[in-house]
Amino acid sequence: MVPLARPLRDSLAGDGGLANLLARVRESQARLDDLSAVLPGLLRQHLRAGPLDEDGWTILAANSAVASKLRHLLPTLAETLVTKGWQATPIRVKVQSSLAPGR
Repeated sequence: MVPLARPLRDSLAGDGGLANLLARVRESQARLDDLSAVLPGLLRQHLRAGPLDEDGWTILAANSAVASKLRHLLPTLAETLVTKGWQATPIRVKVQSSLAPGR
């Protein structure tokens, strides 16, 4: 008899290290979601949630123009996250040119 396949989410949650990784990925995405209201125009579609670690949180930008605009907004973004209940954490912006809208 072939064992039933477990969903990936269940497998990740069952392992301590992987569960921690999954929690950080979810938190990173939730932070970006909470910023949607303060991101101008179509900027949001050019961003992805990046790594969250003990040194800070990274937002991945599709190109250098998006990253530059985002860097100007960092004080507003940091303040928004704190008002939404997130711990104050340094925000890094990195360009990841392989990002495209809808990916």
